[in-house]
Amino acid sequence: MKSKKKFGFLSKFFITILILIVVIGVTAGGYFYSKTSKMKKTTISKKPSDLGITQKNQNELQKYDDTINIAFFGLDRRQKTDISRSDSIMILTMDPTHKKLKLSSIMRDTYVNVDGHGMTKITHAYAYGGPQLAIKTINENFNLNIKDYVTVDFYGLEKIIDKLNGVEVDVQPDEVNYLNSYIDEVSKYEKVTPNHVSSAGKQLLDGRQAVAYSRIRYTAGGDFQRTERQRTVLMAVFNKMKAQGKSNMLSMMDELLPYAETDLGSLDIAKYGAKFLSSNIDSIDQERFPVDGYCSGITVDNVWYLKTDLGVTSDQMKKYIFEDVKPTPKASLVNIPAK
Repeated sequence: MKSKKKFGFLSKFFITILILIVVIGVTAGGYFYSKTSKMKKTTISKKPSDLGITQKNQNELQKYDDTINIAFFGLDRRQKTDISRSDSIMILTMDPTHKKLKLSSIMRDTYVNVDGHGMTKITHAYAYGGPQLAIKTINENFNLNIKDYVTVDFYGLEKIIDKLNGVEVDVQPDEVNYLNSYIDEVSKYEKVTPNHVSSAGKQLLDGRQAVAYSRIRYTAGGDFQRTERQRTVLMAVFNKMKAQGKSNMLSMMDELLPYAETDLGSLDIAKYGAKFLSSNIDSIDQERFPVDGYCSGITVDNVWYLKTDLGVTSDQMKKYIFEDVKPTPKASLVNIPAK
């Protein structure tokens, strides 16, 4: 049976939100509050046990109180009311000690325990119980202490890239047909004429083309290679945004924030923005978990999962997030089936 195709580009959208929030949150005063009011606000429990935060984890991580972690979920929904799995799952870390922003991706097929639903893919947690259960699942399986989240769906990034007049990407020959297939899928859904990429090579992609490029997972490397494409587009967006200037970023915020949902209030966002600027953070780093060589594919009841030693992966993740120790991959790479 043919699997439903997923919109797997959203990880690169998160850093765009962060840049806008921290810059405008500190520099635009009351204007900022009027803009952040466009974000959908959803209340979740802050009780540690409801978020899967044990007393042991609280005690262990207390010494890292200066480090801020926020969960980011990218949904493949086409309508705001759709119940959706989280196609992209990331942890955004503000690490003042090492003067870094960090993005830690969690592979969506990772085999974990979801409270009340048993062992399944981590992507399912959001569909089963929204952001609260998704955060709880991350904390319980990786021994973390996350309390806040931001969720986005897939429409916004296309609009932002178009507002930037496209991004330059080096499209490989084996990617062209798949890229155009994704363009056709979305264009058909929206009943518009598709604008195809005609050949391989370095070229300017519009928003829909860039999103389609970052969804590709059928070539060698599967979902692992897809995350590389996502990072390629992310950095292209980031570099173009840096050159836009503050006034254009304010305009982008009008288009971006209606696609975001969070439990954070405007004061919380402003506080994080001020902390970001006062910390003199000057670099962005990225990592993906499980790490190459520490996971393998398994099939349970004809469903494919990515299995890892959760104890080892949890230790690697915490050392990276809190101590800035990057894990060392092993040589093997799992072949993830295309979906």
